[in-house]
Amino acid sequence: MDKKQNYTGRGMNLFFPIRVINQKVFPLLNGLSFLSVLGLRLWIANIFWISGNLKLHDWQGTIALFADEYKVPLLPPELAAMLGTATELTAPILVAFGLGARLGAGALLFMTAIIEFTYMHFDVHVIWALVLTLIILQGPGKLSLDHIIRQQLDKKFGV
Repeated sequence: MDKKQNYTGRGMNLFFPIRVINQKVFPLLNGLSFLSVLGLRLWIANIFWISGNLKLHDWQGTIALFADEYKVPLLPPELAAMLGTATELTAPILVAFGLGARLGAGALLFMTAIIEFTYMHFDVHVIWALVLTLIILQGPGKLSLDHIIRQQLDKKFGV
């Protein structure tokens, strides 16, 4: 049997479409994977950024929420409100721009755990935790200030 014939005797190899997908399509998709990491970074950063801005907009209401609803253990409501709001306004910037993104994602993951275990369980917190863990483990990707800085350091110092 000719090498180009499949088991049915026809001229086209049965596995040709699979080979084309494996050799052409998958490398193209892998080359675009940085876009998914960027999208996830912007999505998760936006969630916390909006929350922080809402807290800042109505500070007395925020303190009341921390006193009556959120009740973070071991912290007075004013301090918990200040720390929570500060985290929601700084960490998303780090994550969105990819500058110290792992640090920012770690802070938001810690905050997500506090929200989940002291305030209320929502299934979406699991999704937040997965996205933030991905950023911590894989980094912010090619479209990030971390990546640009790392490239410059590699060029200058061979680090």
